[in-house]
Amino acid sequence: MVLMPTPISVAMQYKISVLVFLKNVSGEFLMLQRKKAPNSGLWSPIGGKLEMASGESPHQCATRETLEETGLLVDVSDLHLFCVAAEKAYEGRNHWLMFLFDCKKTIQTLPENINEGVFGFFSRSQIGTLPIPATDQEGLWDIYDNYHKDFVALRVDCSPSEALNWTIEQSISDVRN
Repeated sequence: MVLMPTPISVAMQYKISVLVFLKNVSGEFLMLQRKKAPNSGLWSPIGGKLEMASGESPHQCATRETLEETGLLVDVSDLHLFCVAAEKAYEGRNHWLMFLFDCKKTIQTLPENINEGVFGFFSRSQIGTLPIPATDQEGLWDIYDNYHKDFVALRVDCSPSEALNWTIEQSISDVRN
């Protein structure tokens, strides 16, 4: 009798990132058509990965990424954290823990293109016509529309063999107005 080795399952690791929803004075969203994975060729809000080795917080990451990608200097007080999203098995490669921020400060002009991609301003209605990641098309922009002044925690099962499954785990309405 020959014993076959048990297949070893490789555990996916979490990557931690931020997205910053930034608008111009006309209310159009700044979007980046990405040249790099993940989401190469697709449009998305600006953002990036936390520098975990330095102990960077999500707010610090959002201010750093905004400055690096757009040249706009924002303070943590300019940012409103409106969503924490846990994406399970995104593209079948990694789990992502994402912090989504709505920036209260507007950007005056379109930034120069960077090595990560090209920029454009788009109205909310135009965004639905752009090539954007499936998670953004199927739920992220609805989350922005419904919670950008409030807070929501959610998880998304992105298993490649199944439809995206969105679960809101907590929602808090903004009582500060």
